[in-house]
Order: sequence, then C-alpha cells, then structure tokens
Amino acid sequence: MSVSFALAATAAEHVCTTPAECANQGVGTFVGTPARIWASVAALVALVGVAVGAPALARSRRRVGNGGRKGAVVALVAGLTGAVNGAVNLAVADGGLGTGNGVAGGALALMLGLVGAVLGGLVLARSRRTELTG
Repeated sequence: MSVSFALAATAAEHVCTTPAECANQGVGTFVGTPARIWASVAALVALVGVAVGAPALARSRRRVGNGGRKGAVVALVAGLTGAVNGAVNLAVADGGLGTGNGVAGGALALMLGLVGAVLGGLVLARSRRTELTG
C-alpha cells in the first residue's frame, strides 16, 4: 500500500456527509457537507465567469480581434450555471449560516453568477453592435 493511499484512506475516515454527523466534531475533523461542497463548486464556476468576463469586456472596448466573443460566451454560460446552482442551493437549504447547508456559498454563487452573466451579455451586445457598424 502506498503512502498516498494510506493518507487518503485516513482522511476519508473523518469525512462527514450530513450536518448531523458534522455536529460537535470540531474543526480538525470537519471537511464539508455535500451541500457546502455543491455551493463551493457553484461559487467557483461563477467566479470563472467573472474572471473571464472582465478581460473580455476590456477586449471589447479595444475592438481588437474578435472583440472577446469567446470569452463572453464562456462568461455567460459559467455565470448562469453558477447563479442557477446557487439559487437552487439556497432554495433547498434547511437552515441558515453555519448549519452545513451551503447558504453562504450559494449566496456568493448567485451574486458572482449574475455579475458574470451581465459581463458576458455586455460583451456580446458590444460585439453585435460593432458587427453592424463595421
């Protein structure tokens, strides 16, 4: 048995899968509930939308190349995906902050996703406008 497999098996023993299992375990053994992981992944996807949409918006202002259309599509899709997952996570959450339901991550995903979608939409609108005039 390799060392990495032994370490992974030891870490997997301490993973709690429900808020009830995670209660009163302390910070050292807490890894995350499925709802928190879902919210965190949704927030990361939404953050990708913002991180891709901001440079695409800057490129659309300079009108160099394709005006950032590919980045706009990625920002729009990632932003909407993150926002929808964040909203669904908030809708199914049983409790508030600190209950293991991913409320904070869901709210962050919803906000960042909307920002990413708006950035992507702005870039697409600008690229359409330059195609009509150019």
